[in-house]
Amino acid sequence: MRTVLVIDDNPAVGTALELLFDLSEIRTLRAPTPQEGLDVLAREDVDLVVQDMNFSADTTSGEEGVALFRAIRAAHPDLPIILLTAWTHLETAVELVKAGAADYLAKPWDDPKLLATVENLLELSEATREVSRVRGERQRARRDLESRYDLCGLVFAAPAMQRVVELACQVARADVPVLITGPNGAGKERIAEIVHANSGLRGPFVAVNCGALPAELIEAELFGAEQGAYTGAQRAREGRFELADGGTLFLDEIGNLPPAGQMKLLRVLETGQFERLGSSRTRSTKVRVVSATNADLPAMIRAGTFREDLYYRLNVIELRVPPLAERPEDVLPLAEHFLAGRARLDAGARAALAAHAWPGNVRELKNAIERALLLKRGDALTAQDLGLAAAAPRTHARLAPEQEPDRATIEAALRRCRGVISQAAAELGLSRQALYRRMDKLGIVVGADSA
Repeated sequence: MRTVLVIDDNPAVGTALELLFDLSEIRTLRAPTPQEGLDVLAREDVDLVVQDMNFSADTTSGEEGVALFRAIRAAHPDLPIILLTAWTHLETAVELVKAGAADYLAKPWDDPKLLATVENLLELSEATREVSRVRGERQRARRDLESRYDLCGLVFAAPAMQRVVELACQVARADVPVLITGPNGAGKERIAEIVHANSGLRGPFVAVNCGALPAELIEAELFGAEQGAYTGAQRAREGRFELADGGTLFLDEIGNLPPAGQMKLLRVLETGQFERLGSSRTRSTKVRVVSATNADLPAMIRAGTFREDLYYRLNVIELRVPPLAERPEDVLPLAEHFLAGRARLDAGARAALAAHAWPGNVRELKNAIERALLLKRGDALTAQDLGLAAAAPRTHARLAPEQEPDRATIEAALRRCRGVISQAAAELGLSRQALYRRMDKLGIVVGADSA
């Protein structure tokens, strides 16, 4: 149950507030002195504090309230605190608001305004606790992953990326092919390295980019070639399958494999056997194949350019690496990682990094940091140093202007709901966030015209 602690030496104040809060099903705890208030906070779960500023008789300086506020803030830095002022100088209350107090109200207070303020702060407190809970769960899950698996130095903070890493670690020991999908530069090879590092295989991790080789050389690269098998083959050479024996072969850009190579790859996956180019001798290998692509392989199958049977052989487990635009929480940690202490980011640079769409994904971010380090004018990187293109305006599904509630409609709803944002938003058919945005656009302040 939502709980408010009232710290006030006047019993009448505690009783009045308890009756007021009870109407909104808010539990009220009372403490007549600062020390008793701190004791209650030490043993009870409290969502909000309403505190007086003076406790001793004939005292109006507010020093006791200031000391209490600082003691609560030191022990509970995220707990919202409302100050009740009677004789305290207004400047004192304003200074405490600047120091983190949620609000201050003069005695005698206005019941609807106080209740609306408390309701909104309780909503924010609940949201803050939920965010903290989720963040804590993510951190615990991350620590658990790091303790049990080799993450190969991967830098990530986004839940979407954590899910990919968890699945990669989970399937690493399964002796099945893995297909990693996602856009160029998103980090597919690093996920493949994590799969290999946690597979238990003692052989090497061998990577080949099928998109970086001419079609006529891909087969020789993968399966090897005998001397004279093609122009320029002056000696026999091992292919990547032989080099990766006992380990993992990572085939990047698998969609670029030509038809003949696809057929040979399918045979290796099915039998573990292959022949070098220009040889009739059958060789055997034991290799875990992890492939990756940014192509739409099902579309290529429909177009007849990729074998359907090979696709299902490769795609026993699919890991989708989301683009950087879908995991904005990763941008700043990755930027700091690429900086490696060589410079710091000022506020403008951080804002520019967060606002950029990153169509080139992690690779683009790394290049942007390296370029900025070469061009920087001072100790800190600025938005100008980064030189990022202006971010395209974000699009949101929203009501048409004629459907959005106007100022009068919003203010009327706030009055009916006594300034409680969640209730007004529900009545207007909006989310709380949408209502806050609309109020900000119209300059509506809770507790002003709406209270």
